[in-house]
Amino acid sequence: MEYVYAGLLLYYTKKEINEENLEKIFKAIGADYDINRIRMYAVALKEINIEEAIKTAAPVTVAPVTATPAATPAVTKEEKKEEKEEKEEKVSEEELATGLASLFG
Repeated sequence: MEYVYAGLLLYYTKKEINEENLEKIFKAIGADYDINRIRMYAVALKEINIEEAIKTAAPVTVAPVTATPAATPAVTKEEKKEEKEEKEEKVSEEELATGLASLFG
């Protein structure tokens, strides 16, 4: 995809799309590139009318993103900790009585 972007960048800046200019773009941004792909791309673009290709390209439609409110409010770490402590504190009276009875035999 980066080769396509480099070619479009050259097209929009009215520069010739050739190996040298494509390679300059990749070097300028410090990106890795394959010189063979650059050569093939440069040769292929010489036969393509880019302006016509852009006009006939199918437009990309983007679906609108709607924000939906959260079903439950965000719970902070403190709230989680409090809930955990409450659960730990909720020991039934029967469990307490059994525990005390075992202490006193």
